[in-house]
Amino acid sequence: MFELTERQGLVVYITSRRVVRVLRHYGRIQYVSKHFHYVMMYVNHAQVAKVLPEIKQLRNVERVELSPWQTLDPDVVDLKSTGLYKSQDEDE
Repeated sequence: MFELTERQGLVVYITSRRVVRVLRHYGRIQYVSKHFHYVMMYVNHAQVAKVLPEIKQLRNVERVELSPWQTLDPDVVDLKSTGLYKSQDEDE
């Protein structure tokens, strides 16, 4: 039947959009930001160790970061209690 593959999100910061065509060979490109110069892409989890150094060595790539999505707690309901979100009160 159909089997899901584990994927790892990568955020690739670029200096030129020419490298986007090359990045398509390494994984699935989800989003390209023209203004902030980054690419959000997904790579098979088994190939991350092999693909990451190759992407870092590309000509127009500044840096590559792993997405923290898999490490986040899915049961968090209130962001204020975790300290990730701070409400803005007029009294402060």
